[in-house]
Amino acid sequence: MKKFNNADFNIDNIGQNVELYGWVQKKRDLGGLVFIDLRDRSGIIQLVIRPDSEYYDLATSLKSESVIKVVGEISERENKNYKIPTGEIEVIVSYLELINQSIDIPFEISDNTTALEDTRLKYRYLDLRRESLKNNLILRHRVCMIARNYLSNNGFIEVETPILCVPTPEGARDYLVPSRVNNGHFYALPQSPQIFKQLLMIGGMEKYFQIARCFRDEDLRADRQPEFTQIDIEQSFSNEEDIWATTEGLMKEIFKEIKNVDLEAFPRLTYNECIDRFGSDKPDTRYGMEIQDITDIFSHTFFEIFSKVISDGGIINAIVLKGLAQTISRKDVDKLTDVVKVFKAKALSYLKYSNKELSGSIVKIISDDEKKALIEQLKLEENDMVFIVADKKKVVKSSLGALRIKLARDYHLIPEDKYNFLWVTDFPMFEYSEEEQRFVAAHHPFTSPRKEDLDKLLTDKENCYSRAYDLVLNGYELLSGSVRIHDSETQSKVFKAIDMTEEEAKAKFGFFLEAFKYGAPPHCGVGIGLERLVMILCDTENIRDVVAFPKTASAQDLMNEAPGLVSEKQLNELGIKLKD
Repeated sequence: MKKFNNADFNIDNIGQNVELYGWVQKKRDLGGLVFIDLRDRSGIIQLVIRPDSEYYDLATSLKSESVIKVVGEISERENKNYKIPTGEIEVIVSYLELINQSIDIPFEISDNTTALEDTRLKYRYLDLRRESLKNNLILRHRVCMIARNYLSNNGFIEVETPILCVPTPEGARDYLVPSRVNNGHFYALPQSPQIFKQLLMIGGMEKYFQIARCFRDEDLRADRQPEFTQIDIEQSFSNEEDIWATTEGLMKEIFKEIKNVDLEAFPRLTYNECIDRFGSDKPDTRYGMEIQDITDIFSHTFFEIFSKVISDGGIINAIVLKGLAQTISRKDVDKLTDVVKVFKAKALSYLKYSNKELSGSIVKIISDDEKKALIEQLKLEENDMVFIVADKKKVVKSSLGALRIKLARDYHLIPEDKYNFLWVTDFPMFEYSEEEQRFVAAHHPFTSPRKEDLDKLLTDKENCYSRAYDLVLNGYELLSGSVRIHDSETQSKVFKAIDMTEEEAKAKFGFFLEAFKYGAPPHCGVGIGLERLVMILCDTENIRDVVAFPKTASAQDLMNEAPGLVSEKQLNELGIKLKD
């Protein structure tokens, strides 16, 4: 059995005899001496095999990534490498054993490999040997342990909830699992432990957590996977302030342990404030460039396009890029126009401020008074650039929000090593689904409405707000949560608001609604996206970098070729026939 790691040894261990195991990272033959970089999980240590060694021929024949065992004496290195912990020592090999020879590897095992991601995913077990991925998984482990210890020390109990559940009608698409025992019936993999954790509160657990696996059949992107992990938390006899305090305490513990950063209290903004100022419900607040409303400046404009937008109930908003106007060409503006057009903006107007004068696409069309008002309201300074979108509110906010992010990234305006948390509160209770031609729950149908909006549930859905909240970190939605409904009457009203009949509600959630009749405590909770949190802590924007065996953007595992085909026999056992 392996007793020591490479990184256990340093200059203080010179003269010590050691037995080591690992992989051949690199082999070099220099003037008769063979040098091998032996790698294990802890790091690299240099081995030396001399020409008079009986193991010299074996050493020269070793291929990269072969597994070996060595015995030898620790010696001081002549040419030290201070970039690694063991860089002052080497092991003079007295015994070498080849445990398993590797064939030629498909790509170099190093952090600066040029291999395509698809190739690395196909050979993920080799990719995991790279230092960066190994460290990411170790960091993920540390985050889980900090969360477990923190929550346990604060009275929370870890409880596992079922993976095979009943299909639910709201939210993302379910992954379905056919039942062999009950042909024609299906389980669903949980999108979250939502119903079960609420049942645990009804069951008197009071404080629950779980490192929970979740599954959603939805379109993927850089920060999504079809199967993912939540640090799931629920607590009874609590309100928003209580769960926010629990969450903030956990985040402070994690960032202190992992990054040695002392976090301050998390600021709060309502959903509407976020949309107005940043064009997003998950704004990155590490930089400014906030959206500013300039509609009033053009309330009596002769500029026909702006005038028509205002008369049609639209708005005119702007963002200011400070001090970089001279670096932006007309070609650059055309590319930025393509960004806002994705969000259905018809045009992107721009102005540059230099030598106390404005120039740009609309400078000849707007009046002197309008120019003066723009300079004053936007507080323009030398070499500032203004981008303007005029349209319906949703188009204006979303397009300028996306443009703000694009400009910040392109012109390196985002500070590094800064972690800005933000609570986003008071989300809309409902959103209108064009596809289904009805209002649906914006969060989930078990979210409590604000007390002052209870009378709007059935009469004014567009202006009904919930007790839902998100925690945003550097522009990523880190968690969602809410105060839950805990009485049957309110729950029935919410179901009615989303056009779910009593019969449908009973068929889909009958057991859950029944539980409310037996004394349900007030409760609330959150589900923290573990991968997104670890992704930010690891300074990567690719969620696959923090998952051991991830899926591609098309939800495929290139290594084991999942999803795969099944035999006709298996389908018959399940009572399933595939359509052509």
